[in-house]
Amino acid sequence: MEVNLKIPESMRYVVETLAKEEYIDEKTALRRLLYEGIKPYVLNLYAKGKISLSKTAEILGLSVHDVLSLAKIYELERGSTVEQAKESRKHARKLIKNQVSHE
Repeated sequence: MEVNLKIPESMRYVVETLAKEEYIDEKTALRRLLYEGIKPYVLNLYAKGKISLSKTAEILGLSVHDVLSLAKIYELERGSTVEQAKESRKHARKLIKNQVSHE
């Protein structure tokens, strides 16, 4: 995708500085900054269950293992919490107990 974008002067300084420090052109610097900004957003979508682990890896251009490592770094949880798992087991035991007593 190609986009024509006006960058505010305050942000342009960051792009120029990164380009100089990393010896890259400004377009590459801007892509790098965009990627770094997208990463937490995409990981948050994954944590909320809005996209799958494999889709997250695909979007970020990473392996599934790397996505899981990043999620850990960002302290994002996917799936049930310990408390939710305990509640689920408790509820399952209750259902099994009721099932057995009705037979």
